Amino acid sequence: MSKAASTRSTPRPTAPAAMSAAHADALINSLAPLLHDWLPRQRWFAGKGRRVTGFVPVTVTELQPMGPDGPGLLHLLVRVEQQAVGPAVPSPLAGDCYQLLLGVRESLPPHLAAALVGHATRGPLAGRAVYEGLHDPRLADLLLERLRTPGALGPLRFDRAGTVPGGLPSRLLGVEQSNSSLVYGDAYILKILRRVFPGPHPDLELPLALAAEGCERVPAPVAWFEASDPSGEPLTLGVLQPYLRGSQDGWQLALAALAEGREFTSEARALGQATAEVHIALAAALPTVTLGRSQTGQLAEAMTERLDAAAQAVPALVPYVPGLRNAFDELAGLDEAGRGRPAQRVHGDLHLGQALRTPDGRWSVIDFEGEPARPLAERRRPQPPVRDVAGMLRSFDYAARSHEPWRADWAARCRSAYCDGYAIAAGTDPRAEPELLRAYETDKAVYEVLYEARHRPDWLPVPMAAIERLAGDA
Repeated sequence: MSKAASTRSTPRPTAPAAMSAAHADALINSLAPLLHDWLPRQRWFAGKGRRVTGFVPVTVTELQPMGPDGPGLLHLLVRVEQQAVGPAVPSPLAGDCYQLLLGVRESLPPHLAAALVGHATRGPLAGRAVYEGLHDPRLADLLLERLRTPGALGPLRFDRAGTVPGGLPSRLLGVEQSNSSLVYGDAYILKILRRVFPGPHPDLELPLALAAEGCERVPAPVAWFEASDPSGEPLTLGVLQPYLRGSQDGWQLALAALAEGREFTSEARALGQATAEVHIALAAALPTVTLGRSQTGQLAEAMTERLDAAAQAVPALVPYVPGLRNAFDELAGLDEAGRGRPAQRVHGDLHLGQALRTPDGRWSVIDFEGEPARPLAERRRPQPPVRDVAGMLRSFDYAARSHEPWRADWAARCRSAYCDGYAIAAGTDPRAEPELLRAYETDKAVYEVLYEARHRPDWLPVPMAAIERLAGDA
C-alpha cells in the first residue's frame, strides 16, 4: 500500500435515518434544475435528442450526511421523463431509470472543479455545490466501506462473496463507456451501472454462475449492491471484481500489432479457445434450450425488423436492404426440415475491448452486460453461441479498418485463426453453418451502422464496408 493510502483517513459510514417521501421529493426538486442541464451531456445517458421534462425519484439514500468537516454523498435512482416527439402531439413519457452518486459540499476544492454538476439555488441543498461523487476519493472510499459491510442501508442492499480489504486508494477510469468504473488499489474494479433495469442483471448473474462452475476465464464477483423497483424486481447497481493488473484489452493489442506490422493470429486463436471455454461453462451452469423452426423464424423476423428500422434512420443502408434481408431469409429457412439448434446464455456483446490479456498471455472475458440499447429480457434470452463469435469477427474487421492502409488480409487471417481456436476447444466449428454466422454478423453490422450514425459519424464507413460485403455474399 502506498504511503498516501496508508495515511489517508477512510470515512466510516454513518447509518442514515429513514428518508421520508416528502424529503426525497424535496431533494429531487432541489437537484432538478442542475440535472436538466448536466444529465443529457453524460456519455451514458441514452435519451439524447429528446427534451428532459421531469424527474421521478425511485430511491433516494443519504449514504453520508454532509458534515462540517466532510462532504455528503447522495445515492439516487431517478426515472427521467422525456418528451416524446412524433406525428401526434408531443407528450411526456416515463423514461429510463439512472443511478447517480452525487457529492455535496459547501464549496468545491480546485481538484474537483471538473466534476461540478452545479450550485443548487433552492430546496434543502440551496447554496451548496453538487458534483459527480465518483471523482472524490473520500466518497469513493466510503463506497468501498459500504461494500465491505454486507446488509441493508435504507433501500440499498450490499452483499459480498469474500473478504474485501479496506484503505485501498481509488481512481476513476476515464475510458469512454456506458457505465462508470472505479479501481481500488489496482486490486479491484467496481463497475457502477448507470442505466438501471429491473430483473437479474447479466453482469452479476453470469459471472456468479461461471464462478460456481469453476470457470477461471471471467473474474468472479467479490461484492455487489442492489435495490428493488416498486414491483419488487431486483435492480443491480454495482459489481466489484478483481482487477487484472497489467492487462491490456484485445483492441489495444490488435491496434499495436497493426501499427507494428505484426500478425495477430496466435493471439486470435487463443482468444477463440477462451471464448469456447466460457460458452462451455455457461452451458453447464445455466439452462439450455433447443430452438425449433418457429423460434428460428422469430430470430430472423426480429433481425429483419431491426434492419428496416435502421434503414429508415440511416438512408445509406437503403440500397443494401434486399441483399441483407436475404441473409435473414436464409436463417428462417434453416430449420424447415425440423432440425433444432442449441441455444444458451451468451456474452451478448463480445468484441476485442471485452477481452483482457494478462502479461503471461492468458485471455479473460469481461463485461457481460450485453448490448445496453437492447431490453434486459432480450439480453438474458438464450441464443446460439455463434452470436458471440460474430461479434468478435466484426471486431477484427473494425481493427483492420481503423488502420491506414486498410488491412483486409490481416482481418481475414485473424477471423480464421479465431474460429480455429474456437473449434479446437468447443469441438464444433462456427463456420460449419455459414448461413447462421452470416445472419448474426449482418445483424451486428446493422447495429453498428445505427450506432455510428448516431454517435460517431466519422466511423460510419467502417460498418458500411461490412454491409456492402455481407449484402453481396451468396
